[in-house]
Amino acid sequence: MWPAGAGGRLPCPRDSALRRAAFSGNLSALPSHLAPSGRSVRVFISANPEDTVAERSTLREHVCPKLREFCRENYGLELQVIDLYWGVETEEWDSPELQKTRMKLLEDCLKTSTGPCFVGLLGEKYGTIRIPGEVESSEFEMILDAAVEAKLETRILEEWYCRDENAVPPAYYLRPKSEMLKNNHNTMESSSDSMNENKWKDISEEIKKIFKTAVKLLHKKGKMKHSQAKRYLSSAVEDELDFALGKQTPAFLKKCVCYIRKIANIERFVKIPEMGKYMDVIHIGGKVLRDPEAHEKLIKLRDEFIPTIVAASNLRVYTSVTHCDMKLGYSQEVENHYIEGLGKQFYEDMIDIIQATVQQNFDTETDLLYDEVLQHSSLCKTYSSFYEYRCEALNIVHKYILHSKAGHINPLIIYGGPCTGKTLLLAEVAKKAYTWLQEEMGPESDPVVVIRFLGSTEMSTDLKNLLQSICEQLAINYRCLVQSYPKKIHDLRDLFINLLNESSFHRPLVIIFDALEQLSDNDDARKLWWLPVHLPRSVRIIMSTLPNKHGILQKLRCLIHEEDNYIELISRDRKMCSQVLKHQLLRVKRKVTSGQQIYVNEAFSKCTLPMFINLTFREVKNWRSHKDVDESSLCVTVHESIEQLFCSLENKCGLKLLSRALGYITMSKSGLSEMELEDILALDNTVMYELNESIRQCNPLRVPYIYIARLKEGLKGYLIERQVKNVTLLVWANRHLQLIAQKLYLHSEEDVHEMHTIMAEYFLGVWSGGRRKSFYSEDQYLNGCLDNNSRSINDEEKHCMDLTAFDRQAPDQPWVFQCNPLEPDIFFVNHRKMTELLHHLTRCGRSDDLLYGVIMNFSWLYTMIKIGQFDKALSDIELAYNYSQEKELKFLASTLRSIKFKVTKYPGSLSAELQQRLLPVVSSLPKLRHLLLECDRDGPKYCSIVPLHSSMDVTYSPERLPLSSSCMHVTEILPTFNPNTVIAALKNGSISTWDAETRQLLRQITTAQSVILGIKLTSDEKYLVVATTKNTLLIYDNQNSCLLSEVEIKGSKHCGIGGGSNFINGFTLSINHALAWLEASKDVTVIDLLYGWPLYHFHCWYEVTCVQCSPDGVYAFCGQYLNTTTIFHLGSGEKLSTVTSEFSGGFVKFLLVLDTAQEMVMVDNEGGLSVWNTEEITNPQLTDDFDCRKEDSEVVSIELSEDQSAILICKALSIELLDTGMWKVAEKFRAKHNERFISAVLSKNSDCIIASMENTSAIFVWRRDTGQCMASLQEISGTIVRLIKSNHHNMLLSLSTSGVLSIWDIDIITAMSNIDKSGKPIQTLVLPTRGELIYTLDGSESVHKWNFSTGFIEAVFKHEGIVENCVLTSSGEIMITSDDKCSQYVWQTITGENIFRINGQRISQLMITHNDQFVVSLCEQNASRVWRLATGHRVCNILVALQNAFITTANTFVVGMTKNKVLAVSLWTGSITKKFCCDDGATIVNIKLIPDCPDIVVFITSTETVNIWSLTEEVICRRVQLPNNFLKDLEDFEISPNGKLGILSRGDENINVLDLHSGKLRVVHAPGIIWRQRLSRDGRYLVYICFRNEEDDDNGAISSLIVMRLADGKNIGACSLYKTPTFLSLSQRHLNIIVGFDDGSIGTYTVVDRVDAALKIKIATSNSRQIFSNATQVIKPKCHNYSFKVSADCIWRESTEVFARDSPITVTDPETSETTTPKKHNYCYDKVCAAIDCRGHSFAADN
Repeated sequence: MWPAGAGGRLPCPRDSALRRAAFSGNLSALPSHLAPSGRSVRVFISANPEDTVAERSTLREHVCPKLREFCRENYGLELQVIDLYWGVETEEWDSPELQKTRMKLLEDCLKTSTGPCFVGLLGEKYGTIRIPGEVESSEFEMILDAAVEAKLETRILEEWYCRDENAVPPAYYLRPKSEMLKNNHNTMESSSDSMNENKWKDISEEIKKIFKTAVKLLHKKGKMKHSQAKRYLSSAVEDELDFALGKQTPAFLKKCVCYIRKIANIERFVKIPEMGKYMDVIHIGGKVLRDPEAHEKLIKLRDEFIPTIVAASNLRVYTSVTHCDMKLGYSQEVENHYIEGLGKQFYEDMIDIIQATVQQNFDTETDLLYDEVLQHSSLCKTYSSFYEYRCEALNIVHKYILHSKAGHINPLIIYGGPCTGKTLLLAEVAKKAYTWLQEEMGPESDPVVVIRFLGSTEMSTDLKNLLQSICEQLAINYRCLVQSYPKKIHDLRDLFINLLNESSFHRPLVIIFDALEQLSDNDDARKLWWLPVHLPRSVRIIMSTLPNKHGILQKLRCLIHEEDNYIELISRDRKMCSQVLKHQLLRVKRKVTSGQQIYVNEAFSKCTLPMFINLTFREVKNWRSHKDVDESSLCVTVHESIEQLFCSLENKCGLKLLSRALGYITMSKSGLSEMELEDILALDNTVMYELNESIRQCNPLRVPYIYIARLKEGLKGYLIERQVKNVTLLVWANRHLQLIAQKLYLHSEEDVHEMHTIMAEYFLGVWSGGRRKSFYSEDQYLNGCLDNNSRSINDEEKHCMDLTAFDRQAPDQPWVFQCNPLEPDIFFVNHRKMTELLHHLTRCGRSDDLLYGVIMNFSWLYTMIKIGQFDKALSDIELAYNYSQEKELKFLASTLRSIKFKVTKYPGSLSAELQQRLLPVVSSLPKLRHLLLECDRDGPKYCSIVPLHSSMDVTYSPERLPLSSSCMHVTEILPTFNPNTVIAALKNGSISTWDAETRQLLRQITTAQSVILGIKLTSDEKYLVVATTKNTLLIYDNQNSCLLSEVEIKGSKHCGIGGGSNFINGFTLSINHALAWLEASKDVTVIDLLYGWPLYHFHCWYEVTCVQCSPDGVYAFCGQYLNTTTIFHLGSGEKLSTVTSEFSGGFVKFLLVLDTAQEMVMVDNEGGLSVWNTEEITNPQLTDDFDCRKEDSEVVSIELSEDQSAILICKALSIELLDTGMWKVAEKFRAKHNERFISAVLSKNSDCIIASMENTSAIFVWRRDTGQCMASLQEISGTIVRLIKSNHHNMLLSLSTSGVLSIWDIDIITAMSNIDKSGKPIQTLVLPTRGELIYTLDGSESVHKWNFSTGFIEAVFKHEGIVENCVLTSSGEIMITSDDKCSQYVWQTITGENIFRINGQRISQLMITHNDQFVVSLCEQNASRVWRLATGHRVCNILVALQNAFITTANTFVVGMTKNKVLAVSLWTGSITKKFCCDDGATIVNIKLIPDCPDIVVFITSTETVNIWSLTEEVICRRVQLPNNFLKDLEDFEISPNGKLGILSRGDENINVLDLHSGKLRVVHAPGIIWRQRLSRDGRYLVYICFRNEEDDDNGAISSLIVMRLADGKNIGACSLYKTPTFLSLSQRHLNIIVGFDDGSIGTYTVVDRVDAALKIKIATSNSRQIFSNATQVIKPKCHNYSFKVSADCIWRESTEVFARDSPITVTDPETSETTTPKKHNYCYDKVCAAIDCRGHSFAADN
């Protein structure tokens, strides 16, 4: 029933109630903070500000940053420690506004923190009582009377408190301090601050005294209750402790901590002035005493209240007793000691509480749908909390949802202008819909409500993502198993309709779409074709839209005709607005007076939008009855009211801080969290400078939290909180607010650029890890500190700048927070960096950071793929490419597309897959080197295979642009400065400028129906010149495509003889001139391009065939018939000289001007070439001539290399390359029989030739040095008919017969030529014990010597016959080979000399002893021989034919097998000394030597028995029986070095691990059929290659190279192989892997297991990574060819050897030669001995 589609899964019992509630839309069941693991950890610090300055400072600067990192890394959450006293002036500590804010934030922390929430710091100071900010009038008047009764002066109370009739009930409020002190003092401004502080201190003490005395008196008389009196008599710290700890559950109190500091005998030191900071003191009669009343309250709080809480709960309380210094009291040293201990204890307690209360939650990390649903649910709850205006629309929607009468059901549409409350209404509907349906259907029903605020998330903006997320949510709710989701949008819509039909009476469905206009127009979403018009009986769809946006409402009216389905939200009635405002004010105990109501009514008469009512309420609630209000007090539009709101906040927070804070929130991509806002503001020097001025502290590190709190409170309801991936972000509630903030605070381009830069640096982590940022930028320092005449900074001034640099405590910003370094796949994604960084880097123009910090960052790529965001990563790369136009990004995008299947299925393989593709091209695309190094550094965490050299052929597809239906219609194609822009001229007269990448037509010119003969661009691309069949040149302004002038070309008088007029034969351009000539004309017309008129005619001797201008535009060279060239001066028109080539039979077809050598080259139509020195331009001298006319082949094209060192002459049958230094043919390539070249070009460094041939649809790449065809690139659009090279960007344009233009990158094409190939499948790989060389045999007459790291062939050793065997000495300096022509060769591998050759016997196996002294040559037909390598003399004969033989470690035996025997033959005598014979006709199947046990042999017999045989004792030590028929398909057999394990493969998908001690057989499943396996030398790893299953669609991958760790059986690395492997080999020491392929190439890999992290140095030092930063191409070493000796030095007879007379080996007595060294040392002997004796006992570093 269900179409295939991804991810649908059935809900399981493990799903939490929260998850089920979120998916079903039951918002009432969701917690207020919504995020499953809490929004963040928020800790409120409660303390007396005076005596805890040092403690709070230490916690803030040193402990909290570490705790924050702990929370981010282990839980993916933010930790926020709130200390509101920090950054607040001392005289403001007891202000009513601050205390009110503190209590509000304390309540917020207690409610919302997911971990620890409260920390109390209590010392010996109780603190002062608070000044009340507002007192009810009745209570205030009662206090006033009591003060009078107590005979106190109340004038100051009457002055500072004012009655406010706007309060309900009326109240007295404390006048603003700034206003009162300003009125009292009119002194000089410089001294006013300090005077005001002292004055306010006296006033506040007096006010406190009056309240204290009066309240005590009232309480004593019983006129005031204890609870009332306590509000006036307790300190702030007591109130906070009581609120946080009193009446709380024991479980809650586990999240709280108190630290109590007691100072022993503190009363003794009361006279020390500094001690007044640590205890409450009073002054009586000139004496300083401890305040007894405050001390009594402290004792009750500290020693009674807190212990009572502890007794009833698990509250953590730590009491520390410190002792004062006898002289200094509570000295700095004593305090520092206490603070150090407090910091450690605080850190440990916070960690303990976090670990006990916070759960690691990966739900939103791994489940994108869950996160999407939570985001919309969070927004819904936030918006619905602001819904104030009960209107008829809500009732209509309610009836619609419960509608049950018969008839069609259509969607309901709500529309209205901006700020009419559509979103709030739909949020309220979504919140209540679940309850409404349950009330209607009964409690057993289970409704489903789906809400989407379109445009608020990335998944709700695009139609395809929107439909898929809704389908997934419906599938989960209705338990529909959907295997995979359709990729086509129409199929997805069909699935959506099918899922709607799953709803039922007991499970009704409501879907709500807010803001349809926010849908992107992808897939024609705004045409609403996807919207179901007729709904099932149990489905309701409600949507909102603007009336005049994208024509959506009009389209809806065409689909749904019933007017009842439309609700328009219109402006409210004025009286209704006043009523709403009245209710809002009463809720906060405020009202407006009758006089003020007049101005409110007047405002409402002009605007009654819901948002305007809310903005009016925010202004009116602050009105005081005694303050004057007039018509200017209220704004009359929403726009003005928002500006007024922002302006009032500027006064509270500071202009710079507010403008930057709101600017940052506005310019962020998805909002900012509180901590991010704090961090970013702290990095903004403009803000910090303003704060430094206002709060007068010494360079604050951070923005005090009080400013953030004021900002949030001032914009409550407008700056809302939204949950995204466990992070609470501040976002604008309304798009209108965002637009106004953008207009006010982001209008300056300079400021916007600076702000984007700060945000980019923040998310890059530039200032994290303690890095200090200077308080002044260099420009500010220059402007402020230096005069204009000397604007430079010396060392002393730089030191001064460094002194102003501070650590701003910005957090580290990794891509992922790694919970456990040993488990790299368990992490929390840094979604904030993922979302924001790219956005800000593109907008501040930091292209390098964009390239290397994001796109070329392996961690970013891996994380995006791991969390299922492959397509998002791809789109980000394409976005970066569009921004930077770096072709490396284009290549990376195409590479990722090609490996999508593999890396999405196995993300860990990303590094190996990328390295395989990057290594071949990194020399041509050098910026990819950064990503390659990132893969080396971070890739081994996930995949232990690291490619060192990749032979993978680059899969490259060019950009294709269809120009016409046929190439016959295309006249000319011109490349331009922009690599993606081309100009094409068609014969119909149209000239089009195309963007080849997007296939967009940029500009078009029509030449008035004239047939175009050709077009050309001037070198600066200012003019486009067109030649037409009307014999005119049209000169166009290329940028504007406007015709500047039209010039007719006229020939000489005799050129028209014989009939019709002749067409333009050709034209060329110089810097300022155009030169054109007609067919059969001797004249060349010179035209001034600037003015568009003919200047003069050049008159030549013969008919003109070609014209070339010098690069400087001074001279014109006119080629003619009879191989003649005339030189003219372009400025004056003067004829300077004429030259004629000796080959005067043809005509000049091409002219080349070599300005560096001051030479001119004439090439005739038959290939003759003459070179002229033009140093004396009036008298050119012939310096060289070159006759290339040997073959009957016409010259097709010619090219001068970029450095002018070579000339490429392409003829129909051959390509010739001329060296311009010596003027001779350097290379020549001939076409095959019946093939003809169309065109040929050179690569940038002239190392490669790229050509196309007739009737082929491929581009061929030849390497100059070897002549080898390295690549053949197929053009799918048809046969190639033309090649055009762009010298600007090294691009190649090809035109096919179908009229399709393809644009190829020559750099990428030539990268393929860097891959060396022997040309035949690799059959054998031979590795020396040490060194970095590889020797390969491929069934040819050659042995190829490869460099392990670079993958280049360094030398070729040629033999007379096909090479069959090859062995090396330990150092690799001597190589012994044998061929099918019965010859053996001894080679010096460094010099390539064949120092010795033996003829006579065909060798079946070659071996060399471990000491490199002797060689064993086994023969099948004749006697085998052991001979001395240094001399070539025989040691002994072996008469038995051995197979699978090997030499024991002690160099004593050759062990091998025959049909039914295992034999050990002595190396010195050739006799059989040990043997084992099989019984009962059994045969030997395979034989192996145990490396660590040289005298133990393991062999398998045909009776399916594994035998372990001791050579020394000649006994079977152990037998292991294999299962029946196990050997039937045995393909490979490996033994671990210690002999404990045997690894067997049978050509199936299983790896059989045999325990040779216990006999147990363990089977490990492989992902495909195993082709070959190898065990590492240390026995820890098994390397195998298996072939792909047919169902795996992996873009051409043939097989996989896999490494398995035998200790745990885990595959630690996998790498796709895209060629057919033919041989697998491992190096003996380090685990290096070499794979030979069927095209004659090799791939080298290394294994870097996490256990062996030190081996990473292998990669760092690998030559394949050492790419010169200045060179664009790797310098390929020259390949040396070495040949064999023609005559043999020794011929083997049946039992003797005969040395040639001229042999370098001295012929001696054979008998002595076996045991003694020849006395006569000769050349060969010395060379071989030197090579084998240098071995010694030291080991060179392996690769």
